[in-house]
Amino acid sequence: MAKFLITTVDPRTDEVVPLHYDNSDSSLTDLHGQSLVRTVDASLRSTPASAPVTSKDTPLGKTSPRVLKISLGLSCNYACEYCSQRFVARNVDTNPEDVDGFLASLKDWVMSPPEAIEFWGGEPLVYIKTLRPLAQALREKYPEARFSVITNGSLLSPSTNQWLDDLGFTVSVSHDGPGQHVRGPDPLAEPDSRAAILDLYRRLAPKERFSFNAMLNRENQSRAAIQSFFVELTGDSDVHIGEGGFVDAYDSGGISQSLRPEEFHSFRRQAFHDIRNGKADRIASVRDRVTSFVNSLRFKRPASSLGQKCGMDRHDSIAVDLKGNVLTCQNVSATALAPNGESHRIGHTSQLDQVALRTATHWSHRSECPNCPMLQICKGACMFLEGPLWEVSCNNAYSDALPIFAAGIEFLTGLVPVYIEGDLPDARKDVFGFVHPTPADGSHKAKPFPIPVVAA
Repeated sequence: MAKFLITTVDPRTDEVVPLHYDNSDSSLTDLHGQSLVRTVDASLRSTPASAPVTSKDTPLGKTSPRVLKISLGLSCNYACEYCSQRFVARNVDTNPEDVDGFLASLKDWVMSPPEAIEFWGGEPLVYIKTLRPLAQALREKYPEARFSVITNGSLLSPSTNQWLDDLGFTVSVSHDGPGQHVRGPDPLAEPDSRAAILDLYRRLAPKERFSFNAMLNRENQSRAAIQSFFVELTGDSDVHIGEGGFVDAYDSGGISQSLRPEEFHSFRRQAFHDIRNGKADRIASVRDRVTSFVNSLRFKRPASSLGQKCGMDRHDSIAVDLKGNVLTCQNVSATALAPNGESHRIGHTSQLDQVALRTATHWSHRSECPNCPMLQICKGACMFLEGPLWEVSCNNAYSDALPIFAAGIEFLTGLVPVYIEGDLPDARKDVFGFVHPTPADGSHKAKPFPIPVVAA
């Protein structure tokens, strides 16, 4: 773990203020060790439990699921450019005949009702003939469970919308707003699917059970533009936009849509401007991560309590297919191999006590993460990527987290980080490109701060 010297600027005066940040205990102090954050009194905060640490050599087991993710298969009627499943080896698809056997098996490995059940594809509505009897039976068995599904929206219809509403689904439609042309086909360009998407929005949004899920990539970098797109589409200034982070690079398509080194600073400036001017306040990855980071400082959250960002390194988060295969996560198949050479089939529900997650690497086992100032925000990026795909994804995640980091510190202190001194590559030290070396002594000084003060 590491402590960092952060050069900050007061945008009201251009005063340069150094401070220290420690990613292990979430402390933010001046150079004399005095806290710059009004922390919650130690007597009022509980000590968070240490997160499980998993790796190929120390695999994680699974227990009865609190979160159950059911993979119906990886078939999809679209072929999106940076889809995490695009080159995943396909298993034999499940079908309606598998439903009864899967339901009958639940008594043997689901010991208490799950809090959440998620239905995944591919495109889940490709499997509607399987999804309908499966979801209906699970709703009868677990009436209090939260149901959710993510769809590209192209196969929605009034009757399907009514069914999703009646069963209490929360639905997310994957769409990148003004950058949808990069992802793939646009269901909003087709009159029938556009009408069905907006019909479902009108049904579910007032019940807080609908979101548009957008991702950033190098051709779709502005959250403000994404938010504006969906506000205009729905006529709703309170539209909920899920996800909203920068893509991970799962394959060549993801690499092609990742940031180039010469784009790091411009993206960070754009993202920070959008956040601090309230142009991205409807986007979950902004709102939730700023709140989480601010609270990490207020509650002095220890790094030891951090699991992976996806949550699939938890004992009680399980992804399965209808054959009972337990998977690394919902985006892989039982026949696919992880980059570390292990099978993504990590066991079977009939022998849950023998399940072993050998395909993931906890952030503490990576060389970059423990020494990264973005750890409390990033939480290790994708847990199963390795090699060049991991490196590109790590760069994306770092630049994506920096504006969150800066916004959180400005919210608490009024100071904006512009330079981070620590065991980091040079490209990661200069936050926005506002810093230059002073020739006399080689130290770093901030240029006059070019972002205006936000009006109170």
